[in-house]
Amino acid sequence: MPVLIDSDILIEVSRRRDDSVIEKWVKLSQSTLLPICSPVTVAEIWHGARPNEYDSLDALFRVLECVSIDREIGRAAGEFMRQFGRSHAVELGDALIAATAVRCDALLWTRNRKHYPMKELKFF
Repeated sequence: MPVLIDSDILIEVSRRRDDSVIEKWVKLSQSTLLPICSPVTVAEIWHGARPNEYDSLDALFRVLECVSIDREIGRAAGEFMRQFGRSHAVELGDALIAATAVRCDALLWTRNRKHYPMKELKFF
């Protein structure tokens, strides 16, 4: 089963700031679960990257499969934004990540569950 990893988790992994996240990351890497990411996450991480982090981020993204965003994911994301945009302030990036997780039947690993009120989601 795939595990779609959100930006907040990858930031913690790359900067090694939270031991509990690192421990869970190690367990994930030793399991049969497939760690994946969204191009949205890649963009968010690189947007905030510091030059001294570039090499470690390249290494990090080499171990993750990056899932493409297609028309179906785009449509589902649009529906999520229409459904939850006002009530939960769901924005495009989070809607695309949620739609990707649903489409890939992936568990979503995030610390920001309030950004993801969609009942279709399963969390890691």
